[in-house]
Amino acid sequence: MIVSMMTALALAAAPVAGQAPVSADEQAVRAALQHYLDGHATGRSADFDKAFYPESRLLFVRDGKFSTIESKDYVARAPGKPADDEAKRKRWIEWVDVAGSAAVAKIVLDYPTVRFTDYMTLLKVDGGWRIANKAFHADRRDPPK
Repeated sequence: MIVSMMTALALAAAPVAGQAPVSADEQAVRAALQHYLDGHATGRSADFDKAFYPESRLLFVRDGKFSTIESKDYVARAPGKPADDEAKRKRWIEWVDVAGSAAVAKIVLDYPTVRFTDYMTLLKVDGGWRIANKAFHADRRDPPK
């Protein structure tokens, strides 16, 4: 199930009891992150393109070694359609922290055979927020029976 961007933004902006209302910048950061989540849900590269700066990079550890790829190469892998097991996949924004023109966020992608934890660095340029870098970890698991 794909949650509409407006619904997701409304939920993200709703204050929790005892917490201050979400700022306009935090709402905009969450909107950029929602494009990223939408890209995973739909498989459309256009959604990812709205989330990442063209020069951004993805950082990770593979076989114990530091690895990196450009976001344009990551986006190019988008299949253009939802995954066959899309109904079993869950994604959410754990938290967002904004300071001026910089922000960080934690996203969880919980799939049947892997759980990704993404740490995003976002920057506000010309009034718009986008992902500058993504560092992630993947916890692989056996497929459900």
